[in-house]
Amino acid sequence: MKPIDIGKTYDKITHLWERVGFNRDDGIAQHRRALSFVKNRGKALDVGCGCTGRFIDLLEREGFSPEGVDISTEMLALARSRHPEVAFHHKDICDWVIQESYDFITAWDSIWHIPLSEHENVLQKLVSSLNPGGVLIFSFGGTGEKSEHTDDAMGAEVYYSTLGTNGFVDLLISLGCTLRHLEYDQYPELHAFVVVQKG
Repeated sequence: MKPIDIGKTYDKITHLWERVGFNRDDGIAQHRRALSFVKNRGKALDVGCGCTGRFIDLLEREGFSPEGVDISTEMLALARSRHPEVAFHHKDICDWVIQESYDFITAWDSIWHIPLSEHENVLQKLVSSLNPGGVLIFSFGGTGEKSEHTDDAMGAEVYYSTLGTNGFVDLLISLGCTLRHLEYDQYPELHAFVVVQKG
């Protein structure tokens, strides 16, 4: 599936993030850990920001000027209604030319939907968009090897891919990042996240 197809799929399942009982604390503790390494609090970017605005809220409370980017039209419409003061970009992160530099970038439960062949390109782009000392957090499938698959656990067919834990760590080190934290935060599920800082 191409990112544009993922966007159309998410247009159909936006209601899952609107339902009563959605856990708005999901990922917040992990982001607080990442934010503890940040030196400056200027601009921040939420990649695959979705519609809930929970990370946008956190970043604003922490003194950042956040922006969001997403491929889903419906997700962005809701995000804009919640935060009309925030700049949201309707873009495919794989080919979006990022114009700004950021002190903090998050890609929580998002870049695992990009094609496997695009992970190196996207991570290089995100790291390049960090200011010196800037921090990147993202979640990924913590497999032993690179892999890709689709499933319909959310009610629609969705594509996932990962470089695997060692693949991401090796890539991030090669991009000049310092590893600050890596955790399987939903073990035994293979949901992992990493926090890195640009030198």
